[in-house]
Amino acid sequence: MKKKINVFIGVTLFSVSVLSGCSGSGGSEAAGQELSEDKPYPLTLVVNQVGEIPAKGNEIEQAIMKYTNTQLDIQWIPTSAYDEKINVMIASGELPKLMKLGYNPTTIASLKSDLFWEIGPYLKDYKNLSAQNPQFYNNINVQGKIYGVPLFRELGRSTLHYRKDWFDSLGLKPMKTLDDWYIVVKALVKNDPDKNGKDDTYGILLDKKYNQEAFSTFTRISVSQGGPNKWQVDAEGNFTPDFMTEPYYNVMKLFKRLYEEKLINQDFPVVDSTEMDKLYDSGRAGFRYSGGNAQSWHDKITKVIPGAVIDVAPVEGPGGRRLPGENGNAGFLAIPKATVKTEAEMKRILKFIDQLMDPEMATLLVKGVEGRHWKDAGEFTEVIDRDAEAKEVKPYRDTLPQRGEQYNIAKPSKQPELFRKGTQIGKENEQYIVTNPALNLDSTMYYERGKELEVQITDAQTKFIMGQIDEDGWKQAVEQWKKAGGEQIMKEYKESYLSSKK
Repeated sequence: MKKKINVFIGVTLFSVSVLSGCSGSGGSEAAGQELSEDKPYPLTLVVNQVGEIPAKGNEIEQAIMKYTNTQLDIQWIPTSAYDEKINVMIASGELPKLMKLGYNPTTIASLKSDLFWEIGPYLKDYKNLSAQNPQFYNNINVQGKIYGVPLFRELGRSTLHYRKDWFDSLGLKPMKTLDDWYIVVKALVKNDPDKNGKDDTYGILLDKKYNQEAFSTFTRISVSQGGPNKWQVDAEGNFTPDFMTEPYYNVMKLFKRLYEEKLINQDFPVVDSTEMDKLYDSGRAGFRYSGGNAQSWHDKITKVIPGAVIDVAPVEGPGGRRLPGENGNAGFLAIPKATVKTEAEMKRILKFIDQLMDPEMATLLVKGVEGRHWKDAGEFTEVIDRDAEAKEVKPYRDTLPQRGEQYNIAKPSKQPELFRKGTQIGKENEQYIVTNPALNLDSTMYYERGKELEVQITDAQTKFIMGQIDEDGWKQAVEQWKKAGGEQIMKEYKESYLSSKK
């Protein structure tokens, strides 16, 4: 029987305090107390550049300004230099009225220093912003406070993409248990699924980031088997990293066995994801966990192998659907106090952001301008010019808040059945995610040495899989991690967690 996973660790309390407006001054005031609407509100905005910088005064920008009654002045900064430029702007105090920030130690420090408006108590006054899953906001909170509106991305993107033609020919089904994993991988490697008489296929391919981040292959498998999403917390507030739990270790043993029997690519510790993608697209592998679009794999592989059939399925384990929740954003928009000095002006900017998620604006950001980028085709809409859509619409879609076709879009775009199936699974996934309880907790040790300690433990994991250390060696590596600062991180997370509950 499929079981829904409770996605909220402390979110119920959070949603009450944030969306009810009980935790801060001004939250009960009406959102209507705004600046004069007699003339357009001048709004400076800094975001990262996506593709080419759109021409000033283009059709998309004009439509946004007309609908929101604003005069936009957007500064586009190349992504490669964005964080550095933002840090300089914050340090100098030369800030716009609205800017995109990333959830990182530098940004968190500036939020704690009261440089940006806390908007959590006001969210209830904005119909679109308050309608979103509180987990989106919880994932960017700092000491229980919300300072920005997320650039929304799905919380649970993981799906299983697989070669249905191979699975059917070998009598295989999508995996649930680790025994299933071994059986499927071995069959896809040993039983010549492409019928070319050569030993040249893989079940799954791994790259050098196989065990990093919530969306890594290893984390997705471990969570499906009952493991935590990076961290586990008990009733007393004690934190345990995922690699110290039994489900995680069992997946390590599976991978060790697959490596020993040469059932996974032997060069995985040094393979870049782009090289791995090429092997998938050439028809060499049978399945992958992905947050992307299965239709994209289908379109690429059928150019090489016309008879290939790709299908998509939910991530499942012995207890049903279970997958790691991701951070749910590509950064967030924050309002600096240095340039926005009054509550009334802050509310005016929140109104602008909320308006971007109204049906008319949501359609504009997701699809573009009717008649130029898309047309009405009855039950669906159809893209008119994909190149123009990518060049003119995507920069705004990727840097302003929208929920794709999941929110305030009247008609879905015309897409193949495989695309729609994957999208539907993605929508359902939000009910089955397992959150990372340490995602926004404070730990000085983690800020100082967290990444270094992660490298230390992931390197030991790779050595275990490759047979360079045994179980005792792995246990020693865990103890070394604890002594090098890991134990202090666990302690600081507990303190931060218990403090946040108060």
